[in-house]
Amino acid sequence: MSVSRVGVVGFGLMGSGIVEVSARAGLDVVVVEANEGAATAGRERLERSLHRAAERGKIDSAEDVLARVRVETDLSALADRDLVVEAIVEDEAAKVALFRELDRIVESPDAILASNTSSIPIMKLGVVTSRPQQVMGIHFFNPVPVLALVELVPSLLTAPETTERARSFVEGSLGKQAIDCQDRAGFVVNSLLIPFILSAIRMLESGFATAADIDRGLVLGAAHPQGPLALADLIGLDTTKAVAESLYEEFKEPLYAPPPLLARMVDAGLLGRKSGRGFYDY
Repeated sequence: MSVSRVGVVGFGLMGSGIVEVSARAGLDVVVVEANEGAATAGRERLERSLHRAAERGKIDSAEDVLARVRVETDLSALADRDLVVEAIVEDEAAKVALFRELDRIVESPDAILASNTSSIPIMKLGVVTSRPQQVMGIHFFNPVPVLALVELVPSLLTAPETTERARSFVEGSLGKQAIDCQDRAGFVVNSLLIPFILSAIRMLESGFATAADIDRGLVLGAAHPQGPLALADLIGLDTTKAVAESLYEEFKEPLYAPPPLLARMVDAGLLGRKSGRGFYDY
């Protein structure tokens, strides 16, 4: 059963990227946001990205892609979807509540209910539904239109057919590359990436080196495209902290514990690029 009708919950940075790549692939997309203000902001973000893609010759017409996207503020608009991807705040309670609602609203018993979570175990989302065999993680990376990787994360209860349909959607429809991950906090990429970023924050916190020198060292000395602190600003320091907390809760290893500096910056609203200031000013 192929996926032709895609639903996305959340029209923020990640949600708008998932909407964009799905619509660019010719799929019918409905995206739901909590209120009109957030919906308008998401549509404006999507329009800017599509117009840039058109200017660079990546797509023929931004308007043609936008015509395949419908923006709503009521979850009931997702009733007829073949696949719904959750891309809301990285908060377990909020995601659990949403999956209960999606289970009630999405009509097709074969529909895939997917989460774009960075770290929350998929099992916790699947068991609150009546169809855990249709629930799995489909984890995209920011910026979604640019980065090719998607992590596929089935839980112990996810049906093999669900995973293969998700793989067909990711690789066949979207043209991305999928890797298979076990359902453990952080999956593959964040289990490796977050301790690396936290180590850089601890180095800065201790006065060992400046932010600029830490990042320059990894860019020039290890051929990284950007340094770990600049990457944390791009991810969002609140998201970085949330993923670290999920990893620490599951494994209780010190390398996953958020450093005090990260916690203070999040408390101060210094979240990186999206707030205009993090380890650097934007």
